[in-house]
Amino acid sequence: MTLAMLLPYRPVFGQPVLRRLLPGLATSALGDGLALVAVTWLALQLAPDGQRGTWTAFAVAAYTLPGAAGTVLLGRWLGGRSGAQLAGWDATVRAAALGAIPVAHLAGVLDVGLYVALLAVSSLLHPWGSAGRFTLVAELLPQRHHLAANALLGVFGQAATIVGPPLAGLLIAWVGAVWVIAVDAASFAVLAVSYRLVVPAVRREGAVRREDPRREGARREAAVRHQAGDQHEDGDHEGGDRHGNPAAGPSRTSGFRIIARDRSLLGLLSLSFAFFFLFGPFYVAMPVHVTDDLRASAGTLAAYYTAFGVGSLLGGLLTGHLRGWPPRTTLAGIVALFGAALLPLGLGAPVVLSLPAFALAGLFWAPYQPTATALFQRRAGTVDLPRVLAANGAVTVLAVPLGTMLGGPATALLGARPTLLACAVTILALGLVAATAAARPGPAAQSTERTGPADPHDQPGPQTTGPHDQPGTHDPPKRVDAPDRVRPGAA
Repeated sequence: MTLAMLLPYRPVFGQPVLRRLLPGLATSALGDGLALVAVTWLALQLAPDGQRGTWTAFAVAAYTLPGAAGTVLLGRWLGGRSGAQLAGWDATVRAAALGAIPVAHLAGVLDVGLYVALLAVSSLLHPWGSAGRFTLVAELLPQRHHLAANALLGVFGQAATIVGPPLAGLLIAWVGAVWVIAVDAASFAVLAVSYRLVVPAVRREGAVRREDPRREGARREAAVRHQAGDQHEDGDHEGGDRHGNPAAGPSRTSGFRIIARDRSLLGLLSLSFAFFFLFGPFYVAMPVHVTDDLRASAGTLAAYYTAFGVGSLLGGLLTGHLRGWPPRTTLAGIVALFGAALLPLGLGAPVVLSLPAFALAGLFWAPYQPTATALFQRRAGTVDLPRVLAANGAVTVLAVPLGTMLGGPATALLGARPTLLACAVTILALGLVAATAAARPGPAAQSTERTGPADPHDQPGPQTTGPHDQPGTHDPPKRVDAPDRVRPGAA
């Protein structure tokens, strides 16, 4: 690893609040890496004979899916909170719920039903916690450093998926799966304390950063309101959500409504859902392909996963260098290249070719989520960002499980290798369609291809593109958009 590779991340390490949080984030990421093995292993140990597969599936689902319900049910109470508060509360709930598992074990009351219930509680705030982390990035760093910070947080998780599972295997053999979950709970307790300690500093920095833009934004919005006649349609517009009666608070579904009103964000959410859904059948077809088609052992399957992890770690480190790339085009290219990298598996190429191709797929996979998150951070202001990111997480967290459910009948009907080929071809086609849409000029493309913070002197309304577009003496006056037409995040 060269110093030049780490150059985009220097501003992230240089931010005092983030620098204090990074050790806690790295610790909790390692705990999640341990949980990849420990959660399923303990479910196998607790489940009755003949029901192990069912209860293992319940445990895996409980560790992820309840967050989607938490996004809707808790939106009214959590939507207006700061990033540090949301992330800290998620870490606290996770530490408490996961910590209750070894406590119940010591008390002799832990059975598989209680275990699954505690896993479900631990994941209830997960989309809000993830939204809080990336909202904190938007609160503390200028826009040009968002992608690097998002990528660095992703690198922690990618490294943990390489180091965590083998370390979990050693610890399970030594002390048992229940105590590995206790280590995971302790890692979240460390993170919760880290967030609690930085909340005052976040508030001070946020107040300083918002003071001048808020005054300028209030002046500009007052002018726009006066010119437009203050003609809001209802409180569901961005202006209503953002500047309406504070006592009303956000609704349970306000994040979804904000996304639905922004064509760029709606298109991004649709692309992410389709991408993850189409990759879902891979988790069923890949093990069957290794065992039935290749006649190989579990070691070969582990080699594929390790290659993917190493590729994604390298891709995560390279993501910070993509700052100047247009995000919509970049995301479409990532999807297309990922699908192309899966083609050797679907075409039945030998391991010597398909293994490095799968590592290349990991390299392309890693930049997707940081880039998509940076686009959300760019389009939504810090007031709306937690709700928007939580809504995005609630939808995308369902995509892979739904795709995995489709993978079972698809593999049974078509076979493992044809299912892998279908995944590769459809993902490649999705990327090409998205690239075509990104190449079309339009309002959404123009507003999302910005590469730096919005100029405080930018005015809403029609933009000019050349000398022939300059208003002349005979041109009719230009209409000024009302605040509910200004893109989310604009003052």
